[in-house]
Amino acid sequence: MPDYRSFASSNPSFFFLFSIVLKLMVPCAAEIQPQRHATDLHWYPGTATWYGDPEGDGSTGGACGYGTMVDVKPLRARVGAVGPLLFMNGEGCGACYKVKCVDSSICSRRAVTVIITDECPGCPSDQTHFDLSGAAFGRLAIAGENGQIRDRGQIPVIYRRTPCKYPGRKIAFHVNEGSTPFWLSLLVEFEDAEGDLASMHIREGGSSEWLQMNHLWGANWCIIGGPLRGPFSVKLSTSSGRTLSARDVIPTNWVPKATYTSRLNFYA
Repeated sequence: MPDYRSFASSNPSFFFLFSIVLKLMVPCAAEIQPQRHATDLHWYPGTATWYGDPEGDGSTGGACGYGTMVDVKPLRARVGAVGPLLFMNGEGCGACYKVKCVDSSICSRRAVTVIITDECPGCPSDQTHFDLSGAAFGRLAIAGENGQIRDRGQIPVIYRRTPCKYPGRKIAFHVNEGSTPFWLSLLVEFEDAEGDLASMHIREGGSSEWLQMNHLWGANWCIIGGPLRGPFSVKLSTSSGRTLSARDVIPTNWVPKATYTSRLNFYA
């Protein structure tokens, strides 16, 4: 029963220290965008394990940077870590998948929906692998067989991409610790539909120009400039090409570690 937890989830000061080092070395370096898969109705083969407590909700934090969000609804008990093929150096963060066990001797036909919040760096790089919370893993079992399926440790599964749904939630923007008017880093929360992002842009107050943000790590994006002046509008593009613009969502008097909620969302 592997327990793959990233360094980011075990060290609360990781993001701040990492951001300082990154600013000094290669600030907001742009990355080549990997090919992404749109929402898919086809099922594909993979494997799954579980971690944490048998009825646990999953990890605190994780390599995507969602922090304590993973401990509360709507993410609670729906979080999962994936191997490199789906994690894609963090650009798979936020995507949602249905996972179903194919061993009929211990598993039901029921699929569980999980949200990618973490990476399992020890998972195979040549096949798709999910490392699920104990609660999500147990829900794959036939009624009364939760213990037996967990005793297996690893099981064969099929999976497919599915729309993320956060009923009643609007997209929110968390300003990451370490942000300044010269280096701004954002984390997007509660994004419906694809859940992941292909690009992010911001527009300063009084400007008509959209400035491209670069993928930093996990689900975090950043931009370097100076000085950047709020209020900021934010434009998001999903992996399937949907776009959304939240006007003046981050106020002039923004502060690091604050979260600002928009009035919009992608509805699947």
